[in-house]
Amino acid sequence: PAQPAPLTPEEARTLASWDRDLDALTGELLRARTSVTDVPLPASLTASQLLRLAADPDGFAQELARPMPRPPQPAARRGTRFHAWVEARFEELTLPMLEPDDLPGTEAEIADERDLEALKDAFERTEYAHRTPHRVEAPFQLAIAGRVVRGRIDAVYRTGDGEGATYEIVDWKTNRTRTADPLQLALYRLAWAEQQGVPLESVDAAFLYVRTGEVVRPDDLPGREALERLLGEEPVAEVNCEEPPNQDVGAGR
Repeated sequence: PAQPAPLTPEEARTLASWDRDLDALTGELLRARTSVTDVPLPASLTASQLLRLAADPDGFAQELARPMPRPPQPAARRGTRFHAWVEARFEELTLPMLEPDDLPGTEAEIADERDLEALKDAFERTEYAHRTPHRVEAPFQLAIAGRVVRGRIDAVYRTGDGEGATYEIVDWKTNRTRTADPLQLALYRLAWAEQQGVPLESVDAAFLYVRTGEVVRPDDLPGREALERLLGEEPVAEVNCEEPPNQDVGAGR
């Protein structure tokens, strides 16, 4: 086959100009389809939201920018029932009335009714089964790092009375792995100490992994100053919003 004639200098310049125009148009199209949106963080956060924010700022910003309805979660309902069962064992305590968003156990990993009964049996074998809490589902609001953090503490145990009293905060964990974040206990510990007006050193905190009966008491939980430093930096709150390709845009149109 005959070879095409080489481009003249004028044709080469014209072709290069077309390439530059095409690159510019492609870049403009991509920028139009991808926008960066600043997501303002709410002034009030739940403790769970703050933990997600600390662990994954970008992912949390995506949740705020594009809130999605949650599908029904039977495991979460069984988690709430487990917490209610534990609380009901201590009839002398006044149990709080909770709003739906405040119900405990919403992140539980309870497979079915048999698993729920197994968890109850496992709790009966723990050291806390025969101790009466000082408070259960204790609500708190903690102003920290320019925001108000809201939450509820599963159980608080008190030893002694008066100025010499000490407290232990316990959070029930029904999941199968040790994945709890000590930051949660640090927030609960600080909130309880400041709410009750007691020294932070008089408040201990622990996770109870109900399935195994293991009690985990993290060492060196941060106090207010360290938490302020940890949470004080404004997290990344930019979300890339990519639009689906426009079917009307394509070569040959």
